[in-house]
Amino acid sequence: MRDTYESPLSSRYADKEMKYIFSPDKKFRTWRRLWIALAEAERELGLDITQEQIDELKAHADDINYEVAEEREKLVRHDVMSHVYAYGVQCPNAKGIIHLGATSCYVGDNTDVIIMTEALKIVEKKLVSTIRMLSEFADKYKSLPTLAYTHFQPAQPTTVGKRATLWIQDLLMDLEDVQYVLEGMKLLGCKGTTGTQASFLELFDGDHEKCKKLDRLIAEKMGYSECFAVSGQTYSRKLDSRVLNVLAGIAQSAAKFSNDIRLLQHMKEIEEPFEKNQIGSSAMAYKRNPMRSERMASLARYVMADVLNPYITAATQWFERTLDDSANKRLSIPEAFLAVDAILNLYMNVSNGLVVYDRVITSHLKNELPFMATENIMMDAVKRGGDRQELHEKIREHSMAASRVIKADGGKNDLLERIAADPAFGVTLEELEAILLPEKYVGRAPQQTEDFLRETVEPSLARYQDLKTESAEINV
Repeated sequence: MRDTYESPLSSRYADKEMKYIFSPDKKFRTWRRLWIALAEAERELGLDITQEQIDELKAHADDINYEVAEEREKLVRHDVMSHVYAYGVQCPNAKGIIHLGATSCYVGDNTDVIIMTEALKIVEKKLVSTIRMLSEFADKYKSLPTLAYTHFQPAQPTTVGKRATLWIQDLLMDLEDVQYVLEGMKLLGCKGTTGTQASFLELFDGDHEKCKKLDRLIAEKMGYSECFAVSGQTYSRKLDSRVLNVLAGIAQSAAKFSNDIRLLQHMKEIEEPFEKNQIGSSAMAYKRNPMRSERMASLARYVMADVLNPYITAATQWFERTLDDSANKRLSIPEAFLAVDAILNLYMNVSNGLVVYDRVITSHLKNELPFMATENIMMDAVKRGGDRQELHEKIREHSMAASRVIKADGGKNDLLERIAADPAFGVTLEELEAILLPEKYVGRAPQQTEDFLRETVEPSLARYQDLKTESAEINV
């Protein structure tokens, strides 16, 4: 609809798979699965529920009569009871046992946990694909020397592949966080109005063991190992902040990568993919703007700010529950997942299509390399009998003069020529140029890259051997 606002995360950026997880259809189908699990568990624990009633519920688990629910909600102003009513219309024999003993949070909170779990699995899958793509890039360029920077000032050289390992390492930390949170996801279970299970203790005639087993059965039927041991009416909202912490961490990593790519593209060393018919600027036809990396940075900023929402929500819940979490959760959690889905799509797309201009990289490095080689030049001159302190002062003077030529006159770096012309060093220009091989100044960068990929990345991804590497097409 062109006359109604729609979140751009849904209309422009996120994938269909992630959008479905946060759709009404996914939510209400999960509600019905939970009602079936509750009925089955209650029957197994001895309540007067028949298999025929459960079969009737299962027969209508997916054909949700939305019109009936929507009309009922206009009357009763309660979404859960509207869907209980609609389900009962389809299942007349079972309507009396739907939602038996439960509160709204039974379906609401358990569904939220299930949806976040499934969404995190998509995030996990895309993280793995991104790490694989960057690992291929790092391995390919592990030995290509490049100028490294501290404070964005030229520093000791590294290699293109080694720089990529820094991006990968951040993502591996994010992957560890995703794994940790996924392993700790628990359902609310069926705890009742204030978390005491009072209604179920009544249903089971005071049998505490059946109340405890009810939670275990529901968890098992929904594919979880356990439920929270204690709760108020809701699961602790700290779970939401834990989940969004992970998403914000991924956003941090992506923003760092995207900023590096934007700087490299400015220097014409490495570019993100640029399609044949893509327009870089409405005014300047020659431009190749890093729009994908810029979008990554933009969306990452949103997620890093969004993480405050569950922090504040968890901190301000009153006693066993308040309802000031509901509207915020409906916005902050789905939008964070949709944004991270879009970020990872961009990350995969850019990583899989990076364009490296090795001659530009080498040219930039050679322009600065004479400054970085001065210590070696000075030490060689000392070995030939020179005075270290005098040579250091001469190197300083020659370096300052060469720097002035570059900055004030726009000239080339003539430091080597100046040193060769100085008899104190006793070396020719040809001899100086022979020692200025870029690969001599990258330290262990190629070996570090190899070791990192073999000893850190491969073991971290071993559990995902059967997971197919995804690719991502960017539509806008």
